[in-house]
Amino acid sequence: MSKTLRLILGDQLNYKHSWFRKIEENVAYVLMEIEPEARYVRHHIQKLVGFFGAMRAFTEHLRKQGHQVFYIQLDEPENQQDFAENLKIIIKAHSFQKLEYLLPDEYRLDQALSGLEEQLGLPVRVYDTEHFLTERMEVAQFFAKKKSYLLESFYRYMRKKHNILMDGKEPISGRWNFDAENRQKYDPKVAVPPLPQVEYSVVKLHKMIERKNLPYLGRLNPEKFIWPLTREDALKILHHFVENCLAYFGRFQDAMDNEEVFLFHSRLSFALNVKMIHPLEVCEQVISYWEEHPQKVDLAQVEGFVRQVLGWREFMRGVYWAYMPSYAEKNYFEHHRKLPKFFWTGNTKMNCLQKAIGQSLDHAYAHHIQRLMVTGNFALLAQVAPDEVDLWYLGIYIDAIEWVEITNTRGMSQFADGGIVGTKPYISSANYIDKMGNHCRSCSYDKKKKYGEMACPFNSLYWYFYETHREKLSKNPRVGMMYRTWDRMKADEKEKIIKQAQAYLEGIDEL
Repeated sequence: MSKTLRLILGDQLNYKHSWFRKIEENVAYVLMEIEPEARYVRHHIQKLVGFFGAMRAFTEHLRKQGHQVFYIQLDEPENQQDFAENLKIIIKAHSFQKLEYLLPDEYRLDQALSGLEEQLGLPVRVYDTEHFLTERMEVAQFFAKKKSYLLESFYRYMRKKHNILMDGKEPISGRWNFDAENRQKYDPKVAVPPLPQVEYSVVKLHKMIERKNLPYLGRLNPEKFIWPLTREDALKILHHFVENCLAYFGRFQDAMDNEEVFLFHSRLSFALNVKMIHPLEVCEQVISYWEEHPQKVDLAQVEGFVRQVLGWREFMRGVYWAYMPSYAEKNYFEHHRKLPKFFWTGNTKMNCLQKAIGQSLDHAYAHHIQRLMVTGNFALLAQVAPDEVDLWYLGIYIDAIEWVEITNTRGMSQFADGGIVGTKPYISSANYIDKMGNHCRSCSYDKKKKYGEMACPFNSLYWYFYETHREKLSKNPRVGMMYRTWDRMKADEKEKIIKQAQAYLEGIDEL
């Protein structure tokens, strides 16, 4: 029988893939750490450690199962730092006649690997990762001939398709969406549970990254790495979530707090995005726990979580494949400013940004409202170039892989796609930030002031954004009220607001 080599990428660590159901003597696997993947963006140090650590743990698991696995570490002298060149060496040394690989989820890797057959001079076959609940182009086909993609209609389609939270053809309880109930400010009387006991020493990995002089941002405690590197620990975090956090997840999922980093969020996005666990098993465990504990967990909490995994996650992947590569060039508002320096340090007097950026640097994590309505909101109000915003988000978060990052950032957060993902720009003044958390209480800036000494920058920049982009936004029915409010202001009031915003933009690195 011909010998087959199978390539597995760093975000394809699917322990349950059909490839691994039986041991095949004529089949071997290869995983590799290569510098281009570590250097194409400035990654968080915990992201580098997380991917390398998870890949190594996955390799160890396969070997224990009896599979033959080649693993090329970043610092091996024989490492050519290139997928094709490393494959050539292994194929020649071990006389492989075929190569197989799993569909990449990033466009750039999909393009790069599509030429392997010609580069290697042997047959190449591609297989599905068996992870997602939709085909690549399923979202595009669902919204064929539509100008915009509406999540809610796709989400309902997915609920029906997979029979999730359904009662026949209707949703359980008669409601599809409980979003209105899931927007509460955190109540400190509700204790946030401690993190599950998942910790690793990653000293050796950290030293290797330092020795190779890889660029990175953020901070790391190499003796206490808290992200799951194995399926076993990913499941431990899932179980901890359903037993300790699910009861309050939906209610407080949009909340922000000065003292709490994770609140009741699951912390499963890294494990999901590298495919250690499957989205359907995550949803099923959440639903099963609710069914077994109806007095402890209500439907609103469960639906809020399922909507993120079954709906939003699959939806964003579908948008990515529908519009790449042109999506990466979209800049609807023609913004071109540089990202403020404090995005790399957290050194700003704006408390909400200091907290969101600071915890991102500390933990490679921020939840969706911190990303959308604090850092993303400010970047949009500051008219930062979408390319700059993309690179920051893609680098700083441990769960950031381009298919999920760019659609959330360039689309949802920055509205650079002109309305494919969102029906309006997601911007706010200090009012929303104060409504959803306690950051404003201890901030150097005054949340009530639009201009003048220590006026909150979000306030003047908010109105200046609308004035600047009136031509593109004034006819949007979802923001018409903002223009009516702005137009009712006295001329001298508007002038003060505009001058304040312009001053803040000129000295943005000092805010």
